[in-house]
Amino acid sequence: MYLVGLTGGIAAGKSTVAKRWVEQGGFEIDADQLAREVVAPNTPGAAEIRTTFGDEIFLAGGSLDRPKLGAVVFADAEKRKILESIVHPLVKARAKEIVAELPENTIAIYNVPLLVEASVDLPFDMVVTVEAPTKEQIHRLKTFRGMDEAEAAKRVASQASPAQRANAADVILNSNQDLALLMKDADSLWLRIQREAFEKLSA
Repeated sequence: MYLVGLTGGIAAGKSTVAKRWVEQGGFEIDADQLAREVVAPNTPGAAEIRTTFGDEIFLAGGSLDRPKLGAVVFADAEKRKILESIVHPLVKARAKEIVAELPENTIAIYNVPLLVEASVDLPFDMVVTVEAPTKEQIHRLKTFRGMDEAEAAKRVASQASPAQRANAADVILNSNQDLALLMKDADSLWLRIQREAFEKLSA
């Protein structure tokens, strides 16, 4: 198996790149989806969050009230760290289970926004970060996700810095350009990934 760690700041474009690579034959593991799975109703993750943060951040059916929880943790760095200490280990464990079950000839893409923050330790063959300037991230959050300036800035500031992600990455994709150019760069990198995967699996 060839495993790519795909990261990047919020609204930087990593999911767009992941979608492109899936269209070209990659298998995506989405950390955001796993983060929802491990705190779904009646899971140990949900129970621990309820014990820690209280009933008020849950909906009547047992699901997390994500906007309410987000308002709590993005206003208080200590509470955010507590939430991460609950969710990150569960997501890491689930990701390892999925990776272990994949066929040997898979090119897997682990789309993980918090690769640095969660100290993800999977055996990556390549780590890629998709980056855009902070100003552009905030603009995209306001335009496409309806956040106000303050909320968008909080979300960006809560993540690792571009320098921290770059330090952990083998390749940086610049998303501060026309989408067609980003896709061209992503396609070129995918060809490299395919070559390296073939070499690894043929060794």
